[in-house]
Amino acid sequence: MRTAGLIFDMDGTMIDSMPFHAKSWIEFTRRHGVDIDVPELMRRTTGRTGVECMRELFERDVPEDEALAFIHEKEAIYRELFTPVFTEVGGFRRFAADAHARGFKVGVGTAGDRHNIAFAFGHLKMDPMPHAVVGGDEGLPGKPEPAIFLEAARRMGVEPAHCIVFEDAPFGIEAARRAGMRAVAVCTSHSPGELAGDHVVAQVRDYHELLQSDFLERLYA
Repeated sequence: MRTAGLIFDMDGTMIDSMPFHAKSWIEFTRRHGVDIDVPELMRRTTGRTGVECMRELFERDVPEDEALAFIHEKEAIYRELFTPVFTEVGGFRRFAADAHARGFKVGVGTAGDRHNIAFAFGHLKMDPMPHAVVGGDEGLPGKPEPAIFLEAARRMGVEPAHCIVFEDAPFGIEAARRAGMRAVAVCTSHSPGELAGDHVVAQVRDYHELLQSDFLERLYA
């Protein structure tokens, strides 16, 4: 099937940020006296929007203004922790630049909010920038619902069936399936078995593997 658009999740897919999200959850819940199993919380929330995450954490229908204040606090902790050691997932910028050069539309579909998006792009300094960016604070439901990926495809002007999603989390892999898109599993925070599916066309540790296997060349051909 012809591929015209590549859509990237952000956390754990473009940037190696998931350990620092886990650490920020630990600090945030400590401040608020909430006892949690962090791996279990991450399993239930990774890929969901900030408001959805806070309602999951506190197990109540947190009003949106209260949830937004919580999100601001939690994500500020995350950015403070990650800033000194900010790291991309290996080979990402080169891979994205190569995709641009070959004529693919490049999009980002993340549950992260505009502040985390600005933080990531400020450090990545991508050149060129993506054709479309969709964030988790735009009123769309989070993953595993497909809305974020479908909106990214719409903004790029590419049919969903002609898109490949790059994802590191089970909810994101499922969102790609529901969107009618193929997926590449980026196994930075989950095992290949957790990111499997009939629509998954590759499973890699980072983008160096895709570059070495001529993945883009084969799509372009």
